[in-house]
Amino acid sequence: MFSIYILTYNEELDIAACIESAMLSDDIIVVDSCSSDRTVEIAARYPVRVVEHAFESHGQQRTWMLENIPPKHEWVYILEADERMTPELFAECDRAIQSQEYIGYYVAERVMFMNRWIRRSTQYPRYQMRLFRHGKVWFIDYGHTEREVCDGSTSFLKETYPHYTCSKGFSRWIEKHNRYSTDEAKETVQQLEGGEVHWQNLFFGKTEVERRRALKDLSLRLPARPLIRFVYMYFVLGGCLDGYPGFTWCVLQTFYEYLILLKVWEIRNMPIPTEYAKTPETQVTELVSNPAD
Repeated sequence: MFSIYILTYNEELDIAACIESAMLSDDIIVVDSCSSDRTVEIAARYPVRVVEHAFESHGQQRTWMLENIPPKHEWVYILEADERMTPELFAECDRAIQSQEYIGYYVAERVMFMNRWIRRSTQYPRYQMRLFRHGKVWFIDYGHTEREVCDGSTSFLKETYPHYTCSKGFSRWIEKHNRYSTDEAKETVQQLEGGEVHWQNLFFGKTEVERRRALKDLSLRLPARPLIRFVYMYFVLGGCLDGYPGFTWCVLQTFYEYLILLKVWEIRNMPIPTEYAKTPETQVTELVSNPAD
């Protein structure tokens, strides 16, 4: 058996189905980022532990969770509210944790969008570190998301998990990716100014994870990135075979890439004026000290 952490923030539409899919485990821990909707209320109806912690970043939230909420079992699985555990994946996880050879396993997602599995244009299989021995994996921030740091050898599972990326509607998707694009723009500027392309991993990487990350580092340096991304996803990867949902997915990802470029330009060309960079507390202090102004 292994414990399952579920990360949430304003997930009242997804949390019940997510918890129910995970109830093959006897230890489910919902880690909520202080939701303003009914997420906590709904989660509390189930035999799970619910812990609230203010969100700082994806990497920090995961690390705080692992350090401060001890699981019942030695092995843990991280699930997000718009994802589902399947019986087949649970069974493979249960077999995998019997091995002493690895400390963690990557699991591939199946992106579900507009009631269809977008298999081609999502670079399937894309792997995420999800199942690992507690205390052997932690996370750092990278762009809008996180990257894992592993203390030991890792491997890959064959079963996948469904990821309902637009389960709360297009408005929520656009709002979320507007926030994500800000973090990605900051990471892009850092990479362009101090990073490098790992060419060896790009061509000879041992795993999909190494090759995909090297490809991303290269893509940050390409001109006309949004256009290149659409052509790559829709024609090279075969998104055109995923029907109208595939076309919509490619268009939205192109829009997201363009948002990142716009914010990179903004960071480099529109520095925040000093008066707007001050905290509200500083501005109040100045007003009190200089009432005539």
